[in-house]
Formats: sequence, C-alpha cells, structure tokens
Amino acid sequence: MPGIHHLEIWVRDIDRARGPWAWLLTALGFERSQTWNGGTSWACGATYLTLTTSPHLSADDHDRRRPGMNHVAFHGGEPADVDALVTAAPAHGWTPLYADRYPHAGGPDHYAGWLEDPDGFKVEVVASSRTAAD
Repeated sequence: MPGIHHLEIWVRDIDRARGPWAWLLTALGFERSQTWNGGTSWACGATYLTLTTSPHLSADDHDRRRPGMNHVAFHGGEPADVDALVTAAPAHGWTPLYADRYPHAGGPDHYAGWLEDPDGFKVEVVASSRTAAD
C-alpha cells in the first residue's frame, strides 16, 4: 500500500507556526484532528500532518538547504485553485517564492506555487491539471 501515513514537522515556535499552517492545511482540505500544548495535527483521509515543538532547539535557524527534507508538496486542485491559494497566502503568514517564474518555476509542464512559512519551511502546491491557456 503506497502512500504517506503521516508527516511530523518539528518547529521552533508552535504558536507562531500554528496560524500559517492551519490556514494552508485547511485550504487544502485537511481538518484539525488534535491540538495539545506542544503541537497540532491535521488529517486528510488516512494521512495526517503534525507540527510539534522540537525538543532540541539550537541557536541555528532552520535551513531547508541543509541535509534533510527540503519541502513538502501538496496537491492543490486546479490551476485556479493554486492561484487563489498563492494570492491569499501572504495574508496568512506565507511568503511566495519564485514570483518571477510563477507558476512554472518547476518547468513549463509543471504548474505550482511555492510558499515559505515564517521559520523558512517551504511548501509546494501543485495543480492537478493544466488549462488550455497554459
């Protein structure tokens, strides 16, 4: 049975991370399934994503370019859905990336938006199909 069961992302400040991630995951069809003092989980079908305060905070900031996971990519619906989400994202704590190449920063046949949260975590939202205008 292929597929992802869950992802757990350790964050520096759960209170700062909750707002941007709650907005994004809700917009993508996830529902909050659990909340506790140090974390929150959102579920979509059998898959869930958890944000948890890291037990090993260091003085170094998160850097997605270091060894480890670079980013998480989500299905974003149709191109218009991705456009709406990327347009609304800054009001919810996300910074759009690659604006000069949007929506084809991943190549001419790849329609997606890239966002970065306040701690530097990168998310890619990929359109499921292309329109004739592309």
